Amino acid sequence: MAEKKQNSKIEFYTEYTVKNAIKNGDKYTKLSMFILGAGNFARKEFVKGVLFLLSEFVFIFEMIASGCNALYMLTSLGSNVTGEVFNEKTQVYEYVQGDNSMLILLYGVVTIFAIMGFIIIWRANIKSAYKSQLKKEKNEHIPTFKEEMTTYLDECLHKTLLFFPVMSLIIFTIMPLVYMAAMAFTNYDRDHQPPGNLFGWVGITNFKQLLSFSGELGTTFWHVLGWTIVWAVFATFTNYILGIILAMIINRKTTKLKSFWRFNFILSVAVPQFVSLLVMSTMLQPEGAVNVLLRNIGLIAPGTSLPFLTNVTWARVAVIIVNIWVGVPFTLLTMTGILQNIPEELYEAAKVDGANAVVRFIHITLPYMLFVTAPSLISAFIANINNFNVIYLFTGGLPATLDYYKMSAGKTDLLVTWLFKLTIENKDYNLGAVIAIIIFLISAVSALLVYRKTGSYKNEEGFQ
Repeated sequence: MAEKKQNSKIEFYTEYTVKNAIKNGDKYTKLSMFILGAGNFARKEFVKGVLFLLSEFVFIFEMIASGCNALYMLTSLGSNVTGEVFNEKTQVYEYVQGDNSMLILLYGVVTIFAIMGFIIIWRANIKSAYKSQLKKEKNEHIPTFKEEMTTYLDECLHKTLLFFPVMSLIIFTIMPLVYMAAMAFTNYDRDHQPPGNLFGWVGITNFKQLLSFSGELGTTFWHVLGWTIVWAVFATFTNYILGIILAMIINRKTTKLKSFWRFNFILSVAVPQFVSLLVMSTMLQPEGAVNVLLRNIGLIAPGTSLPFLTNVTWARVAVIIVNIWVGVPFTLLTMTGILQNIPEELYEAAKVDGANAVVRFIHITLPYMLFVTAPSLISAFIANINNFNVIYLFTGGLPATLDYYKMSAGKTDLLVTWLFKLTIENKDYNLGAVIAIIIFLISAVSALLVYRKTGSYKNEEGFQ
């Protein structure tokens, strides 16, 4: 193991580092720290020098034009409120455009990313200058710009292929996430809507209020979080276990018309999920088809109805059952393929040893399934924590309660549906951002910790 680590260090070691450049670089290399491209100009790499110098000019111009002001305004998120101001000269009220906290926050985040991008270019400039210096000192050939560009279609092709995906990830995913996360530390809510009103920084006040065990907001959060975890566990494992059972029953040698049974179970997949959920929600209403049918056949008294969506327990059980209906067919498809790949020799050996069907399932089928599907099972758990469709389309979070914060959440709401209601309906964007951060932390930490404990991670070579 020690030898392997040593080889890894040798393989990735390079002398072209910023630290070595600052320590051992000549005057042109060190000048590149202040005038980008200076080291390249000194070694007649004019194209690279122009590109580095141009990037410095663009960065300086951007910072002078708007970047410095954006960073300054980011500290307060604005001070001038949009509104009418009385003009003493004209003796009339004039509309004055003030600051927009939302745009100030956005421009500030973009400027910070621009600074980080320039730092990356600055480091590349230093390393490029130092690399050219060493090659010249060793009388080695210094590649031309055209030769270096050619390498990005050959030995450095991986960098070319990854450049646009990484840039897209930064611009369209990471930057918006940072912008959203920053809102969690502000008071951006219904009462602080720009441009008419400004919002400002409040530190971790929102986190304290949400995570407290006292107060209406804290009570709502912990109740919704508790139901979210319960829902995720039941929704994940009911689908998983029932999917395995159905797949095993259909795959038995004695089962006839296997294709017919698979078709019937998978038929629900062909129907768009939102259609199934809305239809079921309508059917289970107090005057829906199910209650009307039960009255007509005499199972419930006339004028009464079963509280499928109005009673907390009934609604939570109903939403889990409906999730089974829409989720089991997907599990069935996955498990069918896995079951057909379990080596038949394992079952034959177990039969010779006298193992019955239950023992074979516990010691062969289930361990094999868990080994293969552990990452998928973890993904399903995380997906159910964020399962917006089933809850919002089927129950809408109902039944409602006066005990929760501003009646913004119902008894079947998950954190993700509560987040939606807080932001879209209540316009409490700061609280929505806090909840989004908490959901991310719960999902990421639980997924990483559990995955590292699975056989799929510890024994990647295969099932033993």
